[in-house]
Amino acid sequence: MKKLVFALMGLVAMTACQKQNTFTVEGTITGAQDSTLYLYNRSLTGIVLLDSAVLDVDGTFSFSQQAPTGGPDLYVLRINSQWLNLSIDSTETVTVNASMPGMAQNYTVSGSDNCEKIRQLSHKHSLLQQQVFAVEQNTQLMGQTMADSLSRLINQYKSDVITNYIFQEPQSAYAYFALSQTLNHLYWATSPIFEMEDSLDGRAYRAVATCWKEYYPQSERAQQLYNMVERNITSNRIAAARQQRFAEEETVIVSDIIDLTLPDLSGTIRTLSELRGKVVLLDFHLFSAPESGERILKLRELYDRYHDRGLEIYQVSIDQDAHLWKQAVSSLPWITVYDPDGESCSHYNVQTLPEFFLIDRNNALQKRSTQIDDLEKEIESLL
Repeated sequence: MKKLVFALMGLVAMTACQKQNTFTVEGTITGAQDSTLYLYNRSLTGIVLLDSAVLDVDGTFSFSQQAPTGGPDLYVLRINSQWLNLSIDSTETVTVNASMPGMAQNYTVSGSDNCEKIRQLSHKHSLLQQQVFAVEQNTQLMGQTMADSLSRLINQYKSDVITNYIFQEPQSAYAYFALSQTLNHLYWATSPIFEMEDSLDGRAYRAVATCWKEYYPQSERAQQLYNMVERNITSNRIAAARQQRFAEEETVIVSDIIDLTLPDLSGTIRTLSELRGKVVLLDFHLFSAPESGERILKLRELYDRYHDRGLEIYQVSIDQDAHLWKQAVSSLPWITVYDPDGESCSHYNVQTLPEFFLIDRNNALQKRSTQIDDLEKEIESLL
């Protein structure tokens, strides 16, 4: 008898637990008698059918499913081509009242603020889609004029949604939903409304990604969105660095110097610009390199031969070991400065060490090593 009681208690507890871990979507859809209503999960890998029901004359329905874990998830109610978007946070009951035809626009929702905001966003999106089609069908708008008209419509929509929805609660399911919206076009492919490359859109993406990662650390959606933003940030940084290197390389080839301000052995700040009036060999060096000793001897020969005629060497050490650098440069007669972070290398697009450049008496950068066949001949011409 006791075993039976314990078994029944266990069954009741298990049933209660299962019930606690479910959500319910219920309501009424009028004008849809004998239509099949489907409930889908909008998963990261695609649309997944969860349940369906054939509606009777009064149009009532009720679906119960396992609650999402880790964070909010997105769902869809569908009859034929009419899609109605929902979100579920945990175990709530969402009530939908709609009518056919046009269920996607003719409905109310209660029990979830997220679902209500998604309804508002869906309505705004539907109006935008109609306006986009109207512009694309207007034969009087061609080329750039059409593009400008579309851009104005989309930017107005994005400004409204970002300001009044996404930035209001970036941790919400409706903020995530907003970023996923797309536009259909008459003559080209479907396009996302929010582009991560756009500065304002990018801020919206970063806000939602950061909040979702903080609020829902176990959510696959949060992790995917955060990874997308991180990849975009990394890609932008690489592109910016590449563009800067190209620009600086172009500066190196054209004229004038990118001034350097670095400490010498005594701690005195030495600059390139202070050497105006001299021919300068700007040298980037690594004293810890095996070939350093031999190269220093060659530089010493150049310095001894041409210094009295106006040659100066401004040598930048990139060594990490400050003690090694101090010992290596203590007896050198030219200007030696220290830059362990190597920031000066980026200014001159230095990719490998050693590297050197020639600067004329007017502080104009003339050539880098790859453009010089005979260093002494080049120095002679500048002196």
